[in-house]
Amino acid sequence: MQATNFKLQDYFNRIGYVGQPDTNIETLRALMRCQLFSVPFENLDVQAGKVVSMVPEEIVEKVIYRQRGGYCYEVNGVFAMALQALGFRFQLVAARPMFYPVRRPKTHMAIVVHLEQQAWLCDLGFGSYGIRAPLALNRLDTETMQDHDCFMLRTQGEREFLVQARVDEGWQNQFAFDLHPWEWIDFYPANFMNSTHPEAIFVQRLLVVLHQPAGRMILFGDTLKTITDGVVTKRIIPKSERSDTLKTLFGLST
Repeated sequence: MQATNFKLQDYFNRIGYVGQPDTNIETLRALMRCQLFSVPFENLDVQAGKVVSMVPEEIVEKVIYRQRGGYCYEVNGVFAMALQALGFRFQLVAARPMFYPVRRPKTHMAIVVHLEQQAWLCDLGFGSYGIRAPLALNRLDTETMQDHDCFMLRTQGEREFLVQARVDEGWQNQFAFDLHPWEWIDFYPANFMNSTHPEAIFVQRLLVVLHQPAGRMILFGDTLKTITDGVVTKRIIPKSERSDTLKTLFGLST
């Protein structure tokens, strides 16, 4: 995962990372959290009728230099570039969203980092109930608290992992994946589907998510949902206030 215009220090500046990076779990965790807290998950381009670009240089220009966010291929793509620049060993994996009432194709991209004889799931692009720190793949059937969120990793069959999140006192399936490595180009069809198919959630509704240490902000359609220390508030954002909301709360210019 390479882009000729990717510069590691510019990435650090974009996400507000000021540590001394190394190829260890501490750096991996810090980078993931810094990016989650500064780069929104968003589908503004899809809502504008555009097909999201999979050209690495265009993703870098959008996320790092234009101060935008993106959905899974973009935000995980930039994260993968940083991992590669730092010397982490990782693979891209295809994941099947599991919260739909019917079975859906593998349209989500995540990252598995191999570090110190351990494999860690990293994902910065699943939206509202996305993980907030790396998950160890050998920590199965165990509740893992990440700030105020709780996740669990289970297995399905012989080869598949399932990520669950605790939602309203129950466990909700998020996505499933296996460790078959995918190349960047393998995600082009899924990206086109997510950008254009009328049944894709990104085509149907505006979705912007920005994680924060105490929770997250979610703009879904015209509803702004704020979760802070487990307390949920909601309000309707009139169309006349949408641009200002995106700029002031999410740091996005339309």
